[in-house]
Amino acid sequence: MTEQSSVMPREVESFLDKYQQGLRIVTEGAQAETGQTPKETVWTKNKARLYHYQPGKEKKYRTPILIIYALINRPYVLDLIPGNSLIEYLTEQGYDVYMLDWGIPGPEDKDLTFEDYVLDYLPRAVRKVLKHSGAEEITLFGYCMGGTMSAMYASLFPEHLKNLVLMTTPVSFPREEIGLYKLFTDDKYLDVEVLSDAFGNIPGEMVDTGNRMLKPVTNYVGTYVSMWERIFDEKPMETWLAMNKWVNDGPPFPGEAFKQWINDFYRDDKLVKGEIVLRGRRVDLSNITTPLLNIAAKKDHICTLPQAEATMDLVSSEDKEFFVLDAGHVGLMTGRGAKKGLWPKLDEWLSTRSD
Repeated sequence: MTEQSSVMPREVESFLDKYQQGLRIVTEGAQAETGQTPKETVWTKNKARLYHYQPGKEKKYRTPILIIYALINRPYVLDLIPGNSLIEYLTEQGYDVYMLDWGIPGPEDKDLTFEDYVLDYLPRAVRKVLKHSGAEEITLFGYCMGGTMSAMYASLFPEHLKNLVLMTTPVSFPREEIGLYKLFTDDKYLDVEVLSDAFGNIPGEMVDTGNRMLKPVTNYVGTYVSMWERIFDEKPMETWLAMNKWVNDGPPFPGEAFKQWINDFYRDDKLVKGEIVLRGRRVDLSNITTPLLNIAAKKDHICTLPQAEATMDLVSSEDKEFFVLDAGHVGLMTGRGAKKGLWPKLDEWLSTRSD
């Protein structure tokens, strides 16, 4: 009895400590420090910043990588925390890495469109990478919507592209293949004109809520179940805290670009049809002939497999590969699975195609 009574208080104390830890995370918003790979800003335009990451021990490849992220969420998910960072991994393998961060648009940016991003921002960023690195060609690496913009850019400006990498990139938007987005983007339920007129820029919280509702149980319940499991199993919390910070850190979506994204892509599927026209220039993905690595995820509900796979029939590249991982939209590039799956695959593919 004496031995049991001496053990129980310690167990109760441990339980209460862990419970208090979880409460602090939920109520105080504890966060991890993200984006720690050393970098410098080498070019700016409006809110956008072009980062150059400090090379690893040895720069092995002359062809620089320019990463293009989406207009929603923040790009530091690619540089989450040390040891769990795709960018850190690439620099350690000897690649020269740049990334374009679109920044946080203000009210004055509500009229920005895909014409501005694809015809103005991207060409200038590419020219800066070429000048800064001293290279003649680059590898363009687009993630999600950033991949869609990269594909459009590659079809219009192929001159200095050595490789094209698309990761979870939707190019096709057939109604039967986009899951609940079919409902969310239906004009019976979503009036993009009213939203953009009311808000100017679509609030990041609104975009985030829509994406979370695709898997509400996982996103609203599973996230915190995972948190409590990690706390009570006494596992490190840094990755969970970093991901939770990123998920809740979505920037506004410029209103005009949002209208284009919904109307021209989700509703009218114009990219596949060759009907996207940017300032009089028609985007034809068959113009793409550069080597292509197209990466998708089986469990991706943001960009479904058919949306990504459609690229393979649209481009004219002879050297092209469709690589599918058993993961989700974000899970494929972070964590233990990414270190065994995506990261070595990227190194394998790029190493033979980067001077």
